[in-house]
Amino acid sequence: MKYFKLAMLSAMAVGLIVSFAFAEGDVEKGKALFNDPKAFGAPGEKSCSSCHPNGTGLEHAGARGKKDWTNPGGKWLSLEDASNVCIMLANKGKTIDPRGAEMMDLVAYIKFLHKAKK
Repeated sequence: MKYFKLAMLSAMAVGLIVSFAFAEGDVEKGKALFNDPKAFGAPGEKSCSSCHPNGTGLEHAGARGKKDWTNPGGKWLSLEDASNVCIMLANKGKTIDPRGAEMMDLVAYIKFLHKAKK
């Protein structure tokens, strides 16, 4: 029984480590979503890069410790919410799960843009 508990705790620890490693999102997938005018169920007329070519205007959006984000739709308490408003209003797409893989990828790319501008 002691070894079983040890094995279970070890498996849980490895699972947590792996989940944190992938929780950051994929920058390349985020870049592809950012540049795809058909992403998020949009009709294909505008992508995120239509308003933000090469990340223009998002230089500080991915800053660590940022407490609020402002876009034409208002002021938001999370980058995910601000992104969903842009997806819905500017791109005419459907909002995505704030905790889903697509959002994590998109946020990873926006954070990458911040680091790249430094």
